[in-house]
Formats: sequence, C-alpha cells, structure tokens
Amino acid sequence: MTSPLSSIFSFTSPAVKRLLGWKQGDEEEKWAEKAVDSLVKKLKKTKGALENLEKALSQPGQLSKCVTIPRSLDGRLQVSHRKGLPHVIYCRVWRWPDLQSHHELKPLECCEYPFSAKQKDVCINPYHYKRVESPVLPPVLVPRYSEFPAHHGGPNHMPLLPFQQVPEPSMPHNVTYPFQQPQATPPQQQPNSPQSSGPGSPYGLPADTPPPAYQPPEDNNQNNININQSNNIQNGPTPMDTTSMPPPSGVSMHHKGPNVSRQFSNPRDQRLTCQLSVDVQPVTYQEPQYWCSIVYYELNNRVGEAFHASRSSIVVDGFTDPSNNADRFCLGLLSNVNRNSTIENTRRHISKGVHLYYVGGEVFAECLSDSSIFVQSRNCNYHHGFHPTTVCKIPPGCSLKIFNNQEFATLLSQSVNHGFEAVYELTKMCTIRMSFVKGWGAEYHRQDVTSTPCWIELHLNGPLQWLDKVLTQMGSPHNPISSVS
Repeated sequence: MTSPLSSIFSFTSPAVKRLLGWKQGDEEEKWAEKAVDSLVKKLKKTKGALENLEKALSQPGQLSKCVTIPRSLDGRLQVSHRKGLPHVIYCRVWRWPDLQSHHELKPLECCEYPFSAKQKDVCINPYHYKRVESPVLPPVLVPRYSEFPAHHGGPNHMPLLPFQQVPEPSMPHNVTYPFQQPQATPPQQQPNSPQSSGPGSPYGLPADTPPPAYQPPEDNNQNNININQSNNIQNGPTPMDTTSMPPPSGVSMHHKGPNVSRQFSNPRDQRLTCQLSVDVQPVTYQEPQYWCSIVYYELNNRVGEAFHASRSSIVVDGFTDPSNNADRFCLGLLSNVNRNSTIENTRRHISKGVHLYYVGGEVFAECLSDSSIFVQSRNCNYHHGFHPTTVCKIPPGCSLKIFNNQEFATLLSQSVNHGFEAVYELTKMCTIRMSFVKGWGAEYHRQDVTSTPCWIELHLNGPLQWLDKVLTQMGSPHNPISSVS
C-alpha cells in the first residue's frame, strides 16, 4: 500500500520532487506541491534560475543568487484556492512554516530584487530573507527628581513634551489610507507609508497584500497626506511637529555609587551626553503573557468579556465560532438586549473584520472586511505627524502600523525628565480605538467613538505595564490638588 506522500510524488516532475525534498514543517502536501510546481514552470523560462534555487536550498550557509519571478499586477500569487505574496509562500514552504505575514520578513542586503523594492521582478529565494526579531528596548532611567520642578510654573515651563501640548479639537481630524501629501505645504515629517495588505480569509493563507503594483522608475507618484479639519479647528492647532521636539536634556547619571555616563537617542538618533548628576533607577521592558486585551462596545455600552491575546496573530470578526479559539475574537457570539437595528445591521457587515498582529515590536491592523475600519492611535498619529486624536480610515485590503514599541520607548525616556504628568500622559498612547463600518470625526455626523454602533478598544499590556513600573518609581505628580478643587 502506497502512502499519501508517495502517491503525490508519483505525479510530479523530477524538479518538483527534488524541491519538495527541502520542504519544512507540515504544510499541506497537495498545496505545497502545487505551489512548487507553479514556481518550477515560471523558473524554467529563465536560464539557470532553477539551478540557482536548488543550490540555495541545498547550501543554506553559502552565498546564493536572486531567484526571481515576474511581479503580478497586485503583487500576489494564487495557488489553488489560496492567494498570498510569493516570497511569503516560498519562505513558508522552505524555511518557516509558521510564517504569518510579509511584515515578519526583511530582505538581506545581498538581495537585488526584494519584494519591498516594488520592481517588475521579485526574488523568492528563501535564504535572501530573514525573520524580523523583536528589538531589545533599553531600560528607562527614571531620575529621582524631575528635571522640571514644581516651582517652574508658567507657559514656558510646561512639564509636557511638545506633542502632548496640542489642544484637543472638538472633533477628531480624519485621514484616509493611503495617506497623501498636500501640494502646497510639505509635511512636517516625511511619513513612512505603511505597507498595504490585501483581503483574504483568516482561515487559509493569512491575507497578505503588497504595496502598489510595479511602476517604472520615471513615474514618481507620491503618496499624500490629506487631513480634513472641522470648521472650528481650521485656525486651531496644526498637526504636531515631530521634528521640533527637543531632545531630552542631557544628564550624566549615577546609580548607587560612582558616576556613570549614559547616552541615549532622540527620534533623529542624535546622541547626547548628560551633564547633571542625579540618582536614577533603570526600569526595563518585559513582554507580558498577553500582548493586548480587547474590549467590544456597542455605542457607549460594553458588551461581553475582554479578549486576552496570547497569539501574535489574531482576528476580530463578526462570526459565531463558540470554541474559544485563541486566535479569534468572534463578536457575532456576543448578545446585547439593548441592541437597535443600526447596530444589528452594522454587525452583519463586520464579516471577516480586522487582522491584528504583533511582530518585531510593532502592531499592525489589516482590514479583512468588505467595509472600512477606522482607527484612532496616538502612536500612529505621532509617527505620521498627525494631530494626536486623528482617526485613520483603513479601506478593505489595506493594513496600517498602529503602534511601534521603539518609538514609544524613546518618548518614555524623554518624558521621565519632564515629570510625572508627562509620563502619565503616555497612557493615552497605550489605548487604541477601532470602529467597524461606521467612522467618526470631523467628516462624519458621529463626533465620538461612543456614537459608532460597533467598536473595540485595544489595551497594549506591555507598554502599560512598563508605564506602571516607571510611574510607581516616580511617585506622585508635583502639582498639588485639594479635596475641594
């Protein structure tokens, strides 16, 4: 009696058989065979390509050449009923069976045709990519005394950092991904446009969508920032200027004994040495068991229990799986006796919902639904130079980086020298609000997220625990408050 594996090999070409011999993990045999067979047909059109791939797979420690295939119009490759990015598909087949997304991969410097380069050809050599590793965040050095004591009052000695001093508008601004740059006035900070990510089922190959299709070098189309402001904020605060943030005042610090000079970076990697001698306590970042907690709301009513995410990749959808799956939060299961017809209709349109993944110290939100999702993330807004309360619309098939641990660490390091209030203000950055189907802000008749029918709130546990330890070390705020104020 022949095994299923031998029956598969009996129908495959010798080249496919050889390549399948290097397959990793328990990826579905039939699907892997089709993926490799499709690749072999493409590589046979290029002299030496098949040989280069076999050499790369057989000698993983040796330098190898790029193995390229033409980039499709949308950048993706369909194998059987599953669609994904080519470099992700073949890295999964031959190196990392648990690979979830293209955000987990970075090309090596030797690769001439990485997927991220958006050239007409894309390299699928699995040994030209590496897995993204979570960066080690430096400890926050908490000074025993604030750099801005309580008696330094007045507007010129505010304890908050510049981006924390921006007044709150009556309604949030709105932007739509992909962000666009105004023609007349250049942005105050060049936005790093997030990768887009395409629609797909969370139950098969994770949805991966590429950046825009290949364009010749001479066609230099630029993404733009397009911010809509309500009437009463047209002459109000402009989007925060992240380039003008002052670096942390330099202080040379010692901890329990001799003076030890410390250096640390601001967002522009300017290294400054400290001059003042103060007692400091290093507070380190630790990854929690659950990287985030998610709470579901309908209007201003919380519905159901919190979902605690232990997996790095999770889907929040509108379906009804009752199995308590660790990588799915099914909102369709949750009941609410106060639900009205608008909420009911909105819930039906959540569908595949949103794919959230935490990789390399970064959090991404990918819209799997046929309707847009709307995200309010202060960390994301800081990164792109938007007003802190801006609501970003993510259309179907796109993804957006909504939190970056390293940027948060930099802000936290700066804030500790500005006192308790500046650090406490960062708690707002650790909460992300996201609505399904219906948006809110200056462009919508809903002014607040609590006016949207269906929305979720993410609490990022790692940054919150880090803040808690720093605040505990700092003590209490300097400004006094009375019982009758």
